[in-house]
Amino acid sequence: MIHRNAPLTPTGRLRLARCVVEDGWPLRQAAERFQVSHTTAARWTHRYRHQGTAGLHDRSSRPHRSPRRTPIALEEQVLRRRREHRIGPLRPAARTGIAASTAHRILQRHGLPPLATCDRATGEPVRRYERSQPGELVHIDVKKLGRIPDGGGHKALGRAAGRGNQQRRTGGGYLYLHTALDDHSRLAYTEALTDEKAATCAGFLTRASAWFTNRGVTIERVLTDNAWAYSKNTWHRTCHDLGISPRRTRPWRPQTNGKVERFHRTLLDEWAYQQPYTSEHERQATFPDWLDWYNYHRPHTGISGHTPASRVTNLPGQHN
Repeated sequence: MIHRNAPLTPTGRLRLARCVVEDGWPLRQAAERFQVSHTTAARWTHRYRHQGTAGLHDRSSRPHRSPRRTPIALEEQVLRRRREHRIGPLRPAARTGIAASTAHRILQRHGLPPLATCDRATGEPVRRYERSQPGELVHIDVKKLGRIPDGGGHKALGRAAGRGNQQRRTGGGYLYLHTALDDHSRLAYTEALTDEKAATCAGFLTRASAWFTNRGVTIERVLTDNAWAYSKNTWHRTCHDLGISPRRTRPWRPQTNGKVERFHRTLLDEWAYQQPYTSEHERQATFPDWLDWYNYHRPHTGISGHTPASRVTNLPGQHN
């Protein structure tokens, strides 16, 4: 790989060196002809004389000796703590008496990736995938969400008053957010329903399929976890009627369905808990606008800052 600041490629260096060595040009004349400094022309000429064309490629700038490099035994301590406890550079640095930046460089030098890119259970790098077309795979999951009592909960009224309001049973309980999220585009469809029974999940899938179809996306497969509702005949019959192939994640591996799990975290942060609401009705009234913002306007870091709508061809409203 050519250095990004190199004024000459190996071909240009060879031409310069041959002008001096074989054609007898003065160094300054060759340097002026190839628009480089006298020092640069001298370097490539010297290397060509002693090493031939092999000497005209870039060399590593790493020094031959590093007398102040962290001792091997100390590096092994940092690596052992990282592997045993799955911690970042700060805590190993504090325990071994070195700077956090030094511990970070040690982890980088030995090819250990940042913890954010690793599986929490195994410590191994997460294997990421993405389907090539919308509709090839749709992730489905349910998020349980506490209702806001009429008059407001603890975020609006404070802990004591909010708890008292909840005890009066003024609209408390739970909602179940059912979400279908396209793997390729991250386009999402969500409904707030009263339970997560098999019939409810099957009805949601029917409506989600129609919603995606209206936007030019035909669902081919759905991926769910191993919840009871997704193992029943009601679910499989609905999938069969819609021409959808059902898939389930491996037990105890929620990372496989991680895209919809991450969507639910975004939904909680940016909508459900984003501000104090005085009732569940008030919170639900803001949801359609938020979902429209997510699908059509919010940059998504998982798809290089694009919006989900931009990955679906000719989706109505994507330019609004």
